[in-house]
Amino acid sequence: MILELLNYSFFKHALIASLLASIICGIIGTIVIEKRLVLMGGGIAHASFGGIGLGYLLGFEPIIGALFFAVGSGFFLNKVQEGHNSKKDAIMGMFWATGMALGILFISFTPGYPPDMTSYLFGDILTVSKGYLNIMAGLTVVLIIVIIPFMSYWKSYLLDPEFFQVIGYNKKFFDNILITLVSLSIVILIKVVGIILVISLLTVPPTIAKLHSKNISGIMLLSSLIGLFLCITGLLSSYMFNIPSGATIIILSAIVLVINLVIKSKK
Repeated sequence: MILELLNYSFFKHALIASLLASIICGIIGTIVIEKRLVLMGGGIAHASFGGIGLGYLLGFEPIIGALFFAVGSGFFLNKVQEGHNSKKDAIMGMFWATGMALGILFISFTPGYPPDMTSYLFGDILTVSKGYLNIMAGLTVVLIIVIIPFMSYWKSYLLDPEFFQVIGYNKKFFDNILITLVSLSIVILIKVVGIILVISLLTVPPTIAKLHSKNISGIMLLSSLIGLFLCITGLLSSYMFNIPSGATIIILSAIVLVINLVIKSKK
């Protein structure tokens, strides 16, 4: 069946998108888990919907608007997370709702019939275009160049940030790079599983990998392989049963996570 599907360009694009998404999740997802940025990542994802709505309203590519909103909200939420405000969880939660509300408001102001937002909200990996693949590939290359050659620095930054500063490295510089990469990754993955589900795709494979490896590099590699398995298996299942691809990938991810947690608890 797979060989027959490879005759279709949309399926080839979906397979390539699965590979690139798994690498992105493996690298950035591991960092998100280690830095405990899951809540902030959810805020960035939902805030980006405001940029998508603005893109439709003003007539430019919605994903560009999502990128600006995501990066801007990422830096703001990072400031909130670093602070000592007792209400920072509430502020982050506000971003989830505000970003979605702005997107809905902008779309309601868009002339003509309202656009179909299903692919942005829930994803549709089967509709990924060649141009979008180029964007995903570009981000993947950037991640590999920025993270892999400097892995020793990133490990120190993630595991012992105080010592990282004591020995003279600029933690703020790494913070800024990280927030930018997390924001870009979240927006790029929106087309795969959607705004509502993206944070799950970003965090579940690394969480599973962390059950079996304690080394950062090992977690990234194993997470990428797990993500690839989940994306391809979910993609094939969604095609066979004619069900939404994004939701299928996430449900499969949840099942695999639960199985691994049960197995680990019995050891």
